[in-house]
Amino acid sequence: MDGLVAFDLTSKDLSPKPALAQSWEVSEDGLTWTFYLRKDVVWSDDAPFTSQHVLDAFHRILNPETAALAVDNLFVIQNAVEFNSGKIKNFKHVGVSKLDDYKIQFRLKAPVAFFPLIMAHHTTFPIRLDIIKKYGDRWIEPENIVTLGPYRLIHWHHDSRLIFKRNKTYWGVKPKVPYLIFYIVDRSSTQLRMFERGKIDFIKDLPSSEIARLSQTKEYNRSAALRLYYYAFKTNKKPFDNVYLRQALAYAIDRHEVVKVLGSGQESLYSWIPHGLTGHSDTIGPRFDVVKARELFKSSGYDSQKDPIKITLGFNSDEKHKRVAENIQSQLKRNLGLKVELLSEEWKTFLSGLRGTSAYSIFRLGWVADYPDPHTFMAIMKSHAPNNRTGWRNSRYDKLVDRGVAETDFKKRIQIYNQAQKILLQDEAPVIPLFTEVNQVLVSQRIQGFHPNRLDLYHFHLMEIRK
Repeated sequence: MDGLVAFDLTSKDLSPKPALAQSWEVSEDGLTWTFYLRKDVVWSDDAPFTSQHVLDAFHRILNPETAALAVDNLFVIQNAVEFNSGKIKNFKHVGVSKLDDYKIQFRLKAPVAFFPLIMAHHTTFPIRLDIIKKYGDRWIEPENIVTLGPYRLIHWHHDSRLIFKRNKTYWGVKPKVPYLIFYIVDRSSTQLRMFERGKIDFIKDLPSSEIARLSQTKEYNRSAALRLYYYAFKTNKKPFDNVYLRQALAYAIDRHEVVKVLGSGQESLYSWIPHGLTGHSDTIGPRFDVVKARELFKSSGYDSQKDPIKITLGFNSDEKHKRVAENIQSQLKRNLGLKVELLSEEWKTFLSGLRGTSAYSIFRLGWVADYPDPHTFMAIMKSHAPNNRTGWRNSRYDKLVDRGVAETDFKKRIQIYNQAQKILLQDEAPVIPLFTEVNQVLVSQRIQGFHPNRLDLYHFHLMEIRK
């Protein structure tokens, strides 16, 4: 698929560039954005691409029945929240309008200077509603799916592999490689063996225990990442409905020790906005302080000796997550006398547990930036954000984040976000940021045109195989 806008992966700031929209403009008050679409784009079934397909995409993702996880990206649009919550039933009242077949307009609640970056995220990509209605949930199967990106899906052996073929009708730069094969492999150690045997050309998940060795190879590529790794509490369940207890744990964890254990180049993190993104601050968030942690633990009313707390730490099965969890387990035992049980689950089971009644009271999660702006991190902890799994709600935080979006002076925006981070990390502590990830990939020497970038996005149609 493609969107109206694309990230320029060759630029340092990942600036937005025209894609399905050849240009756009914004009104003087910053509230109305108009996008002018290309007229030479066709879908893989030769149907012409029009603004109706964009309108359908926004209608579908904002429909509460779709239950889209990243729908909050679009809540900057006028009446998007109200339609998604069911308060407004008629989509015509939402700020998305088809002006003609090649012109579409968006009306925002408040100015959002980075709106084109949101339009480069895949949640905004156009769809073929006629295909979805015809095939239902099976519209994504190879025999049904209709696309307009550089490749077409021609084979999907579920849980095993996908095969893509070059799309001859693609509007943009034609892919140099005719076929792509993606293997679905859970274990990073298995992926590495396949790579070293020459069976695959590209892998993203590298075993942390192998980083030191792999970093000496020509195939190793490392770049800073806009990726946050954090622990979160179930704040609506005992014992972590107690704010003093949450704060105690935030002060009891030495992030530098966690990073040292991993030894893979991660950067310890105390603020919610990661390293490498404007708005990151080294002065926000609880620092490692055992004395302070024990004082807060005492204020919580719990006693680790007389009244031991049952704490279950959940994470999805992975060597790196296990090493982090074991270190946190050791630190909490050493610094607060807490006994922590570890629970490792396969990803789908783990995710299902987060949505329902999971057995764990602490759990690990991460967030990869949807676009290179601090709002993508601040928004996930708003009260009703789909990716806020903690049960934590705070109207002051919500209002500050909303103010930050509307503020056009970037320095003032950061000051507002700093206030919000203080509430999130110090006053309430429903989450504990641990470190900023790094992108570490292995790319075969026969591949050229690879562009490392902070968003961890890779445009394979721009790569080619050396002869």
